[in-house]
Amino acid sequence: MPFQPVQPEKLSRAVVRQIEQLVLRGILRPGERLPPERDLAEKLNVSRPSLREAIGELQERGLLMTKAGSGVYIADVLGSAFSEALIELFSSHEEAVFDYLAFRRDLEGIAAERAARLASATDLKVINHAYERMAKADKRTGAQKEAELDAAFHMSIIEASNNVVMLHMMRSIFDLLKEGVFYNRARIFQQNTTREELLGQHRAINDALQERDPAGARLAVENHLNFVNAALADQIKSDKNEDIARLRFEHERED
Repeated sequence: MPFQPVQPEKLSRAVVRQIEQLVLRGILRPGERLPPERDLAEKLNVSRPSLREAIGELQERGLLMTKAGSGVYIADVLGSAFSEALIELFSSHEEAVFDYLAFRRDLEGIAAERAARLASATDLKVINHAYERMAKADKRTGAQKEAELDAAFHMSIIEASNNVVMLHMMRSIFDLLKEGVFYNRARIFQQNTTREELLGQHRAINDALQERDPAGARLAVENHLNFVNAALADQIKSDKNEDIARLRFEHERED
């Protein structure tokens, strides 16, 4: 017969599995500090020796790390999918920039469609809160902060898609997302694009998600990123035209 005696699970194994699940689901994030040992043992209702055994196992496997005099942290198991040098290349070369926008449009469109169908009520509250933070921002907020709020809104949709592979993949390239958002916003504002116009596009995404409209959410994301793509292409063309016009002007001044 294929049956085997049931063995009671060690408390340390139960702790390991719980921390694993929290990391897998994106609740505990790289760099996040765990509570002090005594507090964590009380929260988990286990003895401190059992907790230490679990933490030791997770450290050996590279999921946790200890900083001397500071505590135990979630290890940076994701890192970045790309080196800083490659991220800089992506943000400064046209081919990579437009490929990146196409990648975001396709992946975030799928994520928005999934989120509209599968997000919990709390997921939708998180997305709405991220949108409201964008709506409250103004010129005094600063370009870098605006970019961070923009990226946070898009990441909240990825999280609400409730696909752990998609979640961790996008988090692993979050630096690229932030660089892309910052670059795009700065450039398209040169094309008489207003903050209100971009905010309206994000509002359309949020509205479709709150209404649980999968097709509408995907379309709103695609429309937004298609707009960014077109505005950026126009600005690049305008920059090239300016270079030519400057050469023509300087040449005529020499005559």
